[in-house]
Amino acid sequence: MAVHFLLLLFAVSLVAADDDAFIGVNIGTDLSDMPHPTQVVALLKAQQIQHVRLYDADQAMLLALAKTGIQVVVTVPNEELLAIGQSNSTAANWVSRNVVAHYPATNITAICVGSDVLTSLPNAAKVLVSAIKYIHSALVASNLDRQVKVSTPLSSSIILDSFPPSQAFFNRSLNPVLVPLLDFLQSTESYLMLNIYPYYDYMQSNGVIPLDYALFKTLPPNKEAVDSNTLLHYTNVFDAMVDAAYFAMAFLNYTNIPVVVTESGWPSKGGSNEPDATVDNANTYNSNLIKHVFNKTGTPKHPGIAVSTYIYELYNEDTKPGPLSEKNWGLFDSNGAPVYILRLTESGALLANDTSNQTFCIAKDGADPKMLQAALDWACGPGKVECSPLLQGQPCYEPDNVIAHANYAFDTYYHKMGKTPDACDFNGVATISTSDPSHGSCLFPGSLGKNGTLGNFTAPSMNSTNSDSSAYNLGNCDLRIRSLLLATGFLIWGVVLL
Repeated sequence: MAVHFLLLLFAVSLVAADDDAFIGVNIGTDLSDMPHPTQVVALLKAQQIQHVRLYDADQAMLLALAKTGIQVVVTVPNEELLAIGQSNSTAANWVSRNVVAHYPATNITAICVGSDVLTSLPNAAKVLVSAIKYIHSALVASNLDRQVKVSTPLSSSIILDSFPPSQAFFNRSLNPVLVPLLDFLQSTESYLMLNIYPYYDYMQSNGVIPLDYALFKTLPPNKEAVDSNTLLHYTNVFDAMVDAAYFAMAFLNYTNIPVVVTESGWPSKGGSNEPDATVDNANTYNSNLIKHVFNKTGTPKHPGIAVSTYIYELYNEDTKPGPLSEKNWGLFDSNGAPVYILRLTESGALLANDTSNQTFCIAKDGADPKMLQAALDWACGPGKVECSPLLQGQPCYEPDNVIAHANYAFDTYYHKMGKTPDACDFNGVATISTSDPSHGSCLFPGSLGKNGTLGNFTAPSMNSTNSDSSAYNLGNCDLRIRSLLLATGFLIWGVVLL
């Protein structure tokens, strides 16, 4: 995820500056409790994330993203690549089902044809360019080829001799695929998609690459890496890899294909043999990466030309195979709580997941108790709020009154829905507050507890077959009885409040 610049060797580069360089996020789904698509979109909205990459073309997710304005990259999964690469009609059907059926309501801007195919699925390499061309032909037939770009994410490991960047070149054994691919990207004005992981470069360097150099930390001039051919100074691995890609393309006489980084990040947790997979390092890398893109400093080869980048990734994927670090690349846990607070000051509202200025949803002063009770019942029922903490003997049971219980249910729903204003209405009986209503051992979902961590809530899961408020439904007799006492004859359990 990141950036761009300059030029001393090779012909003058034609890569154009992108005034709209952005930070996006990848959304993986290897979670034991994957949030429902509507909850994912609520989180994206709350974090002002306007660019996402999906690893498939999940229909529910595409529907949830409709009319949000969020720019979406969909993916032809590797397992479908062989069929599409051998059949124009299969590609046309894929585009019809996964793009045409959703566009323009869902703002699909690009299609990734496979992912890391040349390194993870080499047997499909022979059909990769055919698959890309078939997908593009289907877009042409639907008059969407100008709106939706087509490319394929490549691992940076296909770039050999990457430092100094001016000597970089692609693995020559892949040229039979790369040359026609670059021809296609150039002719369609698409971009080279590249996955860059300074974490792995650092881990595999056996101490040659300093940690600070991998993390974008400020280096003294005598610690900067210097390209002996161009005399360009490099202060981080990311820029060096982006420039290595530009030089490798120039080596094959392609000088006007921009780079978009489709994956980059740093794990926040690892096994005993991964000592640098830490929360602090992950925070440092992603925070500095985001600043780097938005500052538009670019790379030494192309100064001022920011490289749009997708952070890997939105959620920690706890069911992903591999070492512990593979499960811990996310910015958020599945419940929407940030794994760490990004250190951002100039990114606007994007990923401003700092919880020091929390907002809460509570009952309005003077609200009708009957309406409050009805709203409480809706939140703990159809609203799927986990209301078991309100049961007798649980931390939020006291004070046992409808206002206190409504405060908890309203605020839980509000945070579950990404703190959007319309999630704190409840037929006019709720309001947004900056005062933390937590009390005693009853910590509200958005509250910072004594240890500085977020209180948790459980969002509805795509895999759920029962209500997330099951504990409440099993033991809610006392709440229901109070409802009957407060609202005799006022049975409005089924009223839709939102």
